[in-house]
Amino acid sequence: MAPRTSKGPPPGTALDAGLRLLGRRAHSRVELLLKLTRRGFEGMAIRDALKRLEELGYLDDRAFARSFVRRRGSARGPRALSAELAARGVDRAEVDTALAGFGPDEQLAAATRIAERLYATKPVYSRQELLDGIGTKLVRRGFSMGVARAACLSVLAGAASPTDS
Repeated sequence: MAPRTSKGPPPGTALDAGLRLLGRRAHSRVELLLKLTRRGFEGMAIRDALKRLEELGYLDDRAFARSFVRRRGSARGPRALSAELAARGVDRAEVDTALAGFGPDEQLAAATRIAERLYATKPVYSRQELLDGIGTKLVRRGFSMGVARAACLSVLAGAASPTDS
């Protein structure tokens, strides 16, 4: 195959390129728009392709946001998830809908699992050390102070309880 010398649109259609990109991983509408634009497709062709992909059910920001929260919710808190989805161009209403399923119980469970993992790699001895070290890391991952504190206290209580019963 000879190398392309012109800066014209790539071979194939914007729809084909969109399908290939979506075959690799889910994308938000804005992500796909940007990728197709960078690949040199014309604006009208991109709009038509995005519309067709939505009609076919392959491009759905609501489903993308829900899936993103399910996948990443075990490692990130709601603030971080919200920021990541916003950076990917997902509408605020869709983000809020997706995060509605990531309630306080799920947040606490995720934060506690992370805190347990962090505690296992470097156990701390005082409550303050735990809150300062692990609690700060949880807040940086997007959990609220209240959830981070509750997760740290849960880990501390678990570490203090006898496991030889």
